[in-house]
This record gives sequence, C-alpha cells and structure tokens, in this order.
Amino acid sequence: MLRHLLIGLLLSACTQGVYAHAVVTEDSLTSTPIHVGQPAHVQLSFNSKIELGLSQVFLVSKGDKHQLLAIGPGLKQGQIIITIPALTTGDYALRLKVFAADGHLTEDIRHFSVSP
Repeated sequence: MLRHLLIGLLLSACTQGVYAHAVVTEDSLTSTPIHVGQPAHVQLSFNSKIELGLSQVFLVSKGDKHQLLAIGPGLKQGQIIITIPALTTGDYALRLKVFAADGHLTEDIRHFSVSP
C-alpha cells in the first residue's frame, strides 16, 4: 500500500513538472535586429499558452532603468508580440514575467543590442 502511494506521488511530481513553466522556444531578436530610432515589434514563442493579462515585459536599459512595455497576442497560441519604442545605440534587455495558462510564473531575460 505504501509502495503504491509513493509511486503515485513520484509520478504526479514528474507529470506536473512537464508543463510547469512557459519556456521561450523562439524569439525574433535572433533573426530581426532592432534599428536605431525606429519602433519595433519583438515576437516571442513559448512552449505553452500565455495569460497576457497577468504577464509583464520590461525594457531594461543602462542604469538598470525599467520601462513597462505593451504586449499583445501573436498569431499562434503561445506567442506574444512586444512593442519596442525607438531606441538609441546601446545594450538592452527584455525582462519577462510571464504566466503560463496553468498559472506558473516564469521570469527570463533576453539581451539584445541596438547599433546604427
């Protein structure tokens, strides 16, 4: 009896971990650079559906300044589109606080550079 209970708990823990967090599977930053002085859109694809209303994306710039960015749904499930304002030359990051549809929070940072 105890053996069956332990096996059930282990299987439950393993199964829950499979979908526990939203992981970025693709991002447009790797294929489409952001140009100086031009607003842009960044597309991120995740391995699970995202709750947009509970998620936030911040632009992080020099001096650890955080600016909340607008996000919207992409064309596919698990995609979000981030609106990037016109930027100057420099190094930046997108700080993600994304809620998967199952309620788990994922935090991630995506670094990128803007050059002339």
